[in-house]
Amino acid sequence: MGKPYSVLVVDDHPLLRRGICQLITSDSDFTLFGEAGSGLDALAAIEENEPDIVLLDLNMKGMTGLDTLNGLRQEGVTSRIVILTVSDAKQDVIRLVRAGADGYLLKDTEPDLLLEKLKNAMQGHRVISESVEEFLYELKDAADEQEWLNNLTPRELQILQLVAEGKSNRVISEQLHISEGTVKVHVKNLLRKANAKSRTEMAVRYLNQ
Repeated sequence: MGKPYSVLVVDDHPLLRRGICQLITSDSDFTLFGEAGSGLDALAAIEENEPDIVLLDLNMKGMTGLDTLNGLRQEGVTSRIVILTVSDAKQDVIRLVRAGADGYLLKDTEPDLLLEKLKNAMQGHRVISESVEEFLYELKDAADEQEWLNNLTPRELQILQLVAEGKSNRVISEQLHISEGTVKVHVKNLLRKANAKSRTEMAVRYLNQ
């Protein structure tokens, strides 16, 4: 593996947040991008640079996890956003995945499994805790999938293939010798054309062609 994946931990519970941050830094595959105690702090933290992963609590005071997720996606943030929550309610799982979450993990997940799931998320997989996985069968993909692929430029298709392989913006920029900013613009355009809310959703649809 190359550079470690950077993680932003967003949780309004200081003790829990500290524990999660310590867990992240205990694994050399990860580096701590930062921590935020609220959705607003999370949005502020990402203004300049994006982490590879945002680990986001759902039930926060003020801005909820869903509000924060929507805010990040509206800002065009292309990080992988994984929800970490105590809620195993069906409507929460469906709502968050629909809104563009790349994963939905429960807080009773074993620490080692949590780290493994985050690595899977970085490889382009949607990571869902087993006990709530069945809820996703209700999220059916639309039938007219092929159309958006026909409207991509060669460069966009090239970047889409790399996104589907789980590559981060930084890695794609190094491979194609273009700036990370340019990659981000392409990824935003791809998400719009695919009508997808997250890199993972887009990759899944591309790979299911």
